[in-house]
Amino acid sequence: MSAKSRYRTIGVAGAGAFGTALALAAARAGRRVVLWARDAETVASLREKREAPRLPGAKLPEAIEPTSDIALLAGVEALILAVPTQALRSAATLLAPALPKGLPVISAAKGIEQGSGRFTTQIIAEALPQACPAVLSGPSFAADIARGLPTALSLASADAALAKALAEALNSSALRLYHSNDPRGVEIGGAAKNVLAIAAGIAIGLGLGESARAALVARGFAELRRFGEAHGAQAETLMGLSGLGDVVLSCATAQSRNFAYGQALGQGKTPTDASGGRLAEGAFTASVLVEMARAEAIDMPIAEAVSSIIAGAVGVREAVAELLARPVRAEN
Repeated sequence: MSAKSRYRTIGVAGAGAFGTALALAAARAGRRVVLWARDAETVASLREKREAPRLPGAKLPEAIEPTSDIALLAGVEALILAVPTQALRSAATLLAPALPKGLPVISAAKGIEQGSGRFTTQIIAEALPQACPAVLSGPSFAADIARGLPTALSLASADAALAKALAEALNSSALRLYHSNDPRGVEIGGAAKNVLAIAAGIAIGLGLGESARAALVARGFAELRRFGEAHGAQAETLMGLSGLGDVVLSCATAQSRNFAYGQALGQGKTPTDASGGRLAEGAFTASVLVEMARAEAIDMPIAEAVSSIIAGAVGVREAVAELLARPVRAEN
């Protein structure tokens, strides 16, 4: 049986901008989609208006069924968890009773869980022990996916055959999916790039210029690579869509929530006010990323600086001065 005929119904848990965009992408790939959200009012609005309020102009086709009824997820053949990393465990635990044994569960979150230091597929494995974990990541904005603009992502699972089948099922003319057997590399790229995007935003917010941003991106990617290699990530993954590709996108524009958060910090806003009510995953990931790096003696000065700024332990200008005062060393 082909992947296209196997995965005819896809569940998406989380009806925020990214979850709804992925639901639209799955529908374009010919899938029926059950789009689940906790909030009954959100679901009622989606059902009535057939449009996503945070994705202007995006219309929900009939193939997408918004619901707040967990029981409807029992009939899906794969599930995308499109919720923030820090809410992933609670969402998976809530949905667990409805999900069939052996269900492929794909994380679309980009972060590391605070407290546990768990990556997203590890959270899924712990909260849904009967599921088959996978992760979807790469350079993408919800608005671009929703509009059907060309986008390429990586879909990874320790089960290479499963990753390939899921990628084939969700692939379309607008969304190009590459498959991988390196979920850890994909997860590390998605998590660490958010912290680097904050650093790049700080540089622009401070008015340090494009040369400074380029230096931060290059040296920040070296940090990401060191961290990834220490955790068994494949070099090809780190240099691919979910690593370097996502770093390039997220560090380039205020359309990235993490970049915008950093830019606001650079412009003088407090860590509390800088988010502007929008979720910046890197603000939660920075401290745990640094803790994990320290535990294995991995040198990550840019991530350290971002974590210290967010914690209020150091000001942005002081952090930049400390980075510039580091001893001269070989580039590696």
